Amino acid sequence: MAARGASNGISALAALLFQGGIGVLGLLAIWLFDIPVRWVGIGEGRVWLFGAIGAVLTYLLLLVLTRIPALFPDDMARQMRGLYQFARSFSWPVLIALSVLAGVGEELLFRGAVQGWLANLTGPWPAIFASALLFGLVHYVSFTYFLVATGLGLLLGFAYHVSGSLELVMIWHALYDMVALFILVRFPHWFGVESPASG
Repeated sequence: MAARGASNGISALAALLFQGGIGVLGLLAIWLFDIPVRWVGIGEGRVWLFGAIGAVLTYLLLLVLTRIPALFPDDMARQMRGLYQFARSFSWPVLIALSVLAGVGEELLFRGAVQGWLANLTGPWPAIFASALLFGLVHYVSFTYFLVATGLGLLLGFAYHVSGSLELVMIWHALYDMVALFILVRFPHWFGVESPASG
């Protein structure tokens, strides 16, 4: 989710417009450059099942990895505090809407447009790595966050290539964001973050 400036006082409307604008940018790029987009691929019913499974497993994997300090040398707790303040600054309907817009918009741009365009020029594997790297750079707030976002981009790029379904990775991405925000807000102490009630 690229709308990381909310903790600095951005309004809900501005955050929603910003996140939605990413999707518009992706659609424009797809249209202007006539980029072929593979939509359903594996079938309408299975995209929801595999998207949900992918989101939960990805979150659990990252949760386990973040428990290994050697993998993330900078201050993970500080990153979690910033994300926690971001999540607490909006209502649940806004957070859900932001998650949906992030899933749809960012996948349109990074997987649909960037990966799709590069795949025509370089083949699928360089396109997956390049779009994931760009995805990580756009989400850069620390080296740790860059690694996490790039890793997520690699998973989503690979899933798009294998499944032929942009819808699948949109669902995966949106549900991942929802799960991550829900767990952080409900159980901040898991990440070394003190909630106002406990403070």
